[in-house]
Amino acid sequence: MADLPVLSAMLSRLFESSQYLDEVALHHLIDALCKLSSESMELAYTNREPSLFAVAKLLETGLVNLFRVDVLWRPVTNHLLEVCQHPHIRMREWGAEAVTFLVKAALYHKYTPSLKENKKLQTMLLSPLQELSSIPHPDIRQKQLDCALQVLHSSGDIISSGWPQLLDVISAINEDHGESLIRSAFQCLQLVVADYPPVMPCTCLQLCVDAAAKFGSQTQELNVSLAAVGLLWNIADHLFQNEGKISESLSSATEEELTALNSLQISNYDFPLLPFDRLWLSLFCRLGDLCVDSRPAVRKSAGQTLFSTLGAHGSLLQQTTWQVVLWQVLFPLLDRVRSLSGTASTDKITDMGGNILIHHSRNTAQKQWAETQVLTLSGVARIFHTKRDALQTLGDFPRAWALLLEFIESSALSKNNEVSFSALKSFQEILNISRFQDVKVSKADLVPPITKELLHQSDTALWSAAWKVWYNIGVESTKPPPERIIDTAHAKNDYSLLYIPAQQFLTALIQIFPSLFQHIKERFVAADFQKLATVLQNAVAVPVHGETSPFILPSITEVVLSPLQDSVLQCLHILLKEALNDNQNILSLMPAIFNQLLVFSTYACNAPPYGQLRTRAFMKLKLSSTDWVTMNFVPFGEKALETVVSVYQQTAQQPNVINSHVLHSIIKSLKFH
Repeated sequence: MADLPVLSAMLSRLFESSQYLDEVALHHLIDALCKLSSESMELAYTNREPSLFAVAKLLETGLVNLFRVDVLWRPVTNHLLEVCQHPHIRMREWGAEAVTFLVKAALYHKYTPSLKENKKLQTMLLSPLQELSSIPHPDIRQKQLDCALQVLHSSGDIISSGWPQLLDVISAINEDHGESLIRSAFQCLQLVVADYPPVMPCTCLQLCVDAAAKFGSQTQELNVSLAAVGLLWNIADHLFQNEGKISESLSSATEEELTALNSLQISNYDFPLLPFDRLWLSLFCRLGDLCVDSRPAVRKSAGQTLFSTLGAHGSLLQQTTWQVVLWQVLFPLLDRVRSLSGTASTDKITDMGGNILIHHSRNTAQKQWAETQVLTLSGVARIFHTKRDALQTLGDFPRAWALLLEFIESSALSKNNEVSFSALKSFQEILNISRFQDVKVSKADLVPPITKELLHQSDTALWSAAWKVWYNIGVESTKPPPERIIDTAHAKNDYSLLYIPAQQFLTALIQIFPSLFQHIKERFVAADFQKLATVLQNAVAVPVHGETSPFILPSITEVVLSPLQDSVLQCLHILLKEALNDNQNILSLMPAIFNQLLVFSTYACNAPPYGQLRTRAFMKLKLSSTDWVTMNFVPFGEKALETVVSVYQQTAQQPNVINSHVLHSIIKSLKFH
């Protein structure tokens, strides 16, 4: 027994001396050790304690011969990778330890020429670490990730062409990996994104985006998914801060180096996409995918990041690239969100785990998707508002505008109050754009000249489409429920079967008209006024639900207009103001405006019905929470009549007011009162 240390030392020196063997002899030694190791592996299949001698000596031999690493690397690492797949845990642990130790030592070794300049050698040395990804055992994956983290800390600054392999190692996650493995892998990616974008080849930034998106979509660890979305924002910030350097580097890259960027599925367009813009598009597409994740928190974070990134950094894109953003990122996203919202479950979510309470406004999947719909539509509308100078130069902008209006109309007619009200806010936002806006073209050489006359023609079509959508929303949303549904609701005393638009929604709808009118007043004719009158009459007739009536209806002693009634009269005041300013187009509508105001004045005595729905007068006390309450129309009718008298005093001499017998109509109306 006393001789064992001596024998061990002699044995070690024997393998250390392998550095003096010629290449043929070295291969024979390695081959002999591999055969011995294979015999040990065979014995280990019977659950006997394996001999690890051959694996240990293969590692020793490899370490002392790193100066000629190209001679021994493949035979040694190939066998060690076989050992890593062994079902006996100690056997594969030693195999993994040997592979990872050898990789770290090889990367740290000094070479001539240096490892940083030898791309082929980098690829060879990192190859065994990458191949460990194909082994399903969790313990092997953990060893691989520990090695990757140490490599990043010790050798990250000398790796150049090896980044694709390292990023492949880090992102090789699957649903079988537990939370611990996911967190370990993500720790590596966080280090990469935090420290290494300035030193890695710019062509590898696409791989960073893909890796972060993969961690964002994994479902094992929610916090990792949310943090991964944050990494995508960090990458976007790096692209923005280093635009010149990255753009120049990508422009000079070879087709082989741009493989990852060119793999992005982009429809054919009749203009070239710069590699730098492709990189941005990849980022936007990945965020768009995360915007329809199954988890509400991920959708919300991804949506906020996508629209913030587009808003903050979209100015870097070529004008024409916005066409791809619209048709391959934003509109497909709106469509997917609408589709998934429509098929989402309405069952209540009772178990969130971890004693987490969930608010009643988010207690079904459908309600959670409603939040995503709101975020997405408002985000796209904001892009149209803030980036109109870039978007309106695109040849198919009218088509994009029409499609956005279609999404707004669809959402505004949703039975979900949150979605419908938000759609109106988005509508209002895109209308707050001045006409004939100056087109700011930062990259004018790529954009054909647009004359003011063409822009004017385009504006006319755009606002006409917006007017049509507003009218459709107004008519459809204020349409009384069908009589059969009302009868069923009355019979069952279940008024949840009825959809009656809220006063807040109707007020927002009517308040959109003044902004819209500024764009269409030159073409506003009698037929348009009749459409407006229909919407105003329908909206003002909608009753209030008993539960909300205390917050909307004035007390009996108060003589005030409701916000909706006030907005309705404001629409007519705007038309009157234009007429009094000698807008001949609107002046011709004076008789029709007078008639509409007189109709409203009659509501003070005879409140308008809302289809066949039974309603109660607002004065009745002890209203049930299931009742529908008619608004107080007395102040509304009085205000309408006051307006008639005031305006008639200013327009009595107008020929069309005289010829239309407006005074006769006023007197007739007063008799009715």
